[in-house]
Amino acid sequence: MTRDDRFYAFIVARTSRSKAHIKRICVHKRWLKTSAAALFVLLCGLIYGFYGLTQQAEHLRIEHENQKLRAENDKQRQELQNLNNRVDAVEDKSRKLAEASGIEEQPPAPRGQGGPARPVDSAAALAALEAKTAKLERTLRMYEGFLRKHGGAMPSIWPVYGKLESGVGGRRNPFGGRGYEYHEGQDIDAAYGTPVQVAASGKVVIAGWLRGYGKVVYVDHGNGLSTRYGHLSEIDVTVGQSVTQGERIGLVGSTGRSTGPHLHYEVRVNNQPVDPKPYLPGATTSN
Repeated sequence: MTRDDRFYAFIVARTSRSKAHIKRICVHKRWLKTSAAALFVLLCGLIYGFYGLTQQAEHLRIEHENQKLRAENDKQRQELQNLNNRVDAVEDKSRKLAEASGIEEQPPAPRGQGGPARPVDSAAALAALEAKTAKLERTLRMYEGFLRKHGGAMPSIWPVYGKLESGVGGRRNPFGGRGYEYHEGQDIDAAYGTPVQVAASGKVVIAGWLRGYGKVVYVDHGNGLSTRYGHLSEIDVTVGQSVTQGERIGLVGSTGRSTGPHLHYEVRVNNQPVDPKPYLPGATTSN
């Protein structure tokens, strides 16, 4: 008798009290292999589908968290913008009140003052700030020769011509408030709309609205040296733009913390303010 190897035979036996039942089931090997392959493919498909579902669920979870973060960031930005708007409104109201009336027992503020300043609560604090500024100015003067020798940019022209008002150092609050404050720049009185030119070649790093300054332009001249031009009525440059000495960057205005049209001009070394007058030709002997 020839054995047929194409089939698998399965014998199923079942017994009862009276008789036994035996059933023989033959399955072709090819169908068994096909069924096993189909089952394997189905199992792989189920595993892949489950993996895809878990990945999609994770993606949805991350996207949901990102949406929450974006919403929170938008909320914080809106709150910050509202705060800045309130501060700007207070500054504008203070400026208008100062222009309209002044405060009893306070001398009238000279025309064209303002700008960001630090409140000073004691003579010792004021003296410490002025000593720090003087030290920086000496450092800059020593550094100036090196910069000029190696082609570095150095402020050497007036950004706008006009009468010098309050400079770097202690001063009374120009808005009529009590006490003193430390002013970080040089106020130059000039008519509204007068063109403002950059004092040295460099690159614009900020051009927009900042608290205290109003519309302002920051220019980086390299080697830790920078200048700032505040209270502008118009800005004519953009962030990242390269500018050459004497190029127009905006117009004089009275935006921000200002009592009237003027330019708030700063010279900084490593972001610390120094007196700009030595870099305004003729300013050290005449205003």
